[in-house]
Parts: sequence; structure tokens; C-alpha cells
Amino acid sequence: MTPATNRQLRLPTLLSFALVAFTIEFDNEAEYRLPHSTTRHGASKSGLPQPWLVSMAMYLNCMQFLDDKGMSARELVRRARAMTNLRGMHRWGYISVRAPDGRPKAPKAEWIVRPTAAGRTAREIWKPLIGEIEDRWKERFGKNEVGQLRAALAAIERQLELDLPDCLPILGYGLFSKGRKYGKRVADSEHAEDLRLPVLLARALLAFALEFESEPELSLAMSANVVRVLDDAGVPVRDLPRLTGVSKEAVAMSLSFLTKRGYVVVEADPAGARAKLVRLTAKGLKAQDGYHKKVTALEELWRARFGKDPILSLRKSLEPLAGDGTAAGSPLFRALEPYPEGWRAEVSRLTNLPHFPMVLHRGGYPDGS
Repeated sequence: MTPATNRQLRLPTLLSFALVAFTIEFDNEAEYRLPHSTTRHGASKSGLPQPWLVSMAMYLNCMQFLDDKGMSARELVRRARAMTNLRGMHRWGYISVRAPDGRPKAPKAEWIVRPTAAGRTAREIWKPLIGEIEDRWKERFGKNEVGQLRAALAAIERQLELDLPDCLPILGYGLFSKGRKYGKRVADSEHAEDLRLPVLLARALLAFALEFESEPELSLAMSANVVRVLDDAGVPVRDLPRLTGVSKEAVAMSLSFLTKRGYVVVEADPAGARAKLVRLTAKGLKAQDGYHKKVTALEELWRARFGKDPILSLRKSLEPLAGDGTAAGSPLFRALEPYPEGWRAEVSRLTNLPHFPMVLHRGGYPDGS
């Protein structure tokens, strides 16, 4: 066990546990209802169009804003306040992208994005699901408890200055959240009490990440997940998905970045069997310590900025739900069992929730799957 696992869970970790669990429950239910296809399972049994399966983020940063008439790619980004994976959503069967008025040389931002038949079906299936999952949380964890969580998040949301999107951004190279500049919020443009629970969670988490990365050494996503569980003795690379709760692909992206910049060394395991160990260098150990200190300092800064009582109320609301973020110690895992025919039922079961969501271009899944 590394020293990091004994530290008190900080606010972004608790927010992450809740958001990831909500998203996985949403995704499992959407997979059950939506005609779709996957690499492992092929196409589901349905006569309807079957797009490639994606996560809740792709609804929140794309499909919820598209009406049947469509709109320019520029307008979609303006409304979503986030970039989506347009090429992926087109390739996966949810949208069509066409040049405006037969002008194939028009700037890509002017091309018209429309939902396909499969996209329209998916949109209608996704639309009520956030409310349904939130109602399940009220039944499972208590109506008052979820209400207190919403109220605490809304108290922070009302004080945020930036016009943030409804979901976390797709992480690019370096896994930074700060890849896009967000404008100032227009007063009274939204009422925090009306926002859905995952939107409130995502905006609070993104606001924290943007501050963490304002003078970045490493991203919050990379620090909170991979760097956190490493030490200078060496950790088997094969163990990192289990320890971090993120996918092999997300781990590989992290290690590539960390190795090139001298934070870690990947080497053969002396025990043999062609296994690999990854260990922190002196630079990596400094970055790990800096991560813990900066997250702690930022939470204290939030207490001063947003008020001690709202932050304390948020922690008190999240801690009973989140537990320690493990399958054995977190109530959030009660509803993460996938349907027997779901893709998560045939892969290694999640045993740890990520300490920061890894939303990647691969479909927007919160653990980088």
C-alpha cells in the first residue's frame, strides 16, 4: 500500500466517485435499452439501426443539443460549451455531417450536423434516463440525502464564474481538462436548482480541475489516478487498471506521457515472466507530493471562497455515498452490477472507482474504457 492510499479523500475524489458511479449506472441502463453494437458482442437483436455504443458524455456534449433539422458544427460547440468527437459520432452512426449548401470547401465549422435515425432513437432513450437514475438514487440513498447533496452542489454552482459545460471535457494529450477556454457566465442564464445531478457534479469537478491545472505540472486526471498509486520501489504495470479504476488504454496514455517527461521509469520485473514494473523517479515523487499538497490547498481555498458551510455540507453529503471508493467499501457499488448481456459483465469487474474521471475520445466512458 502506498502512502497516498492512507490519506483523507479530498473533495475532487469524492466528486469523481459519485459522477463515475452515476455515469456507469446510466450507461448500463442505456446499453440494455438501446439497439447498438460493440466489438465484443456484435449487434444487439433488433431490427432498428444499431450505432456503436457510447457513454453518457456523448449525449451531454452532443446529442442532447441536436434537433432533427441539425445545426452547424460551430453552433453545436457554442450550445454545448464543449467539443465533441464529431468524427467518432459520425463513424459510430449517430450523426451525419454534410457540407452546407453543397459547398464542400466550406470551413468545417460551417458543416451541418444532423442526427441519423439511430441517433434520434438513442437521443429519445437517453433523454429521460438521467432523471430516472437520479430517482433511483433517492430511493437507494434517501430522498433527503440526495436533496442535501443537490443543495450543496447548487450552492457552489451559483458562485462559479465560468460558463461550464454539462459534462467533463474529452481529455486530450496529457489528459488535461484545460484544453478549452470557457467564457464568463451570463447572470441568471441558468438556475442551479434545476440542473441535473451529474451536471452539478461535473461542473464542480471541472472547476476544481481547471484551478489545479492553472499552473500545471501534470493534469489532475493523471495525478489523481496513475501517479497517486505509484512509488519508487515499482508497481506492476498489469496491476494499474485495478489499482486506479481506469482502463488499460488510459493507463498506457498516462505512462507514455510520464515516461517521456521523466516522471516514471518502466522496466523489467526482476521476478521475470516478461512482466513490467513502473516506478517513480525523483521528479515523479516530487510531483506526487505536489499533487497531494495542491489538492489539499485548493480545497481550503474553496472553503474560503465558497464558504466553509457549503463545502462541509458537500463533504458530509458525499462521504456516506462514496465510502472509500472500493467495491467492498462504497455504497455506490450497489447499482454498478451490469446486465448479464452487457459488455461490462464480460470484462474485469471494477473494484476501485477512479479518483478523477478519464473521459477519452474512445466513447466518453468515465474510466477510459
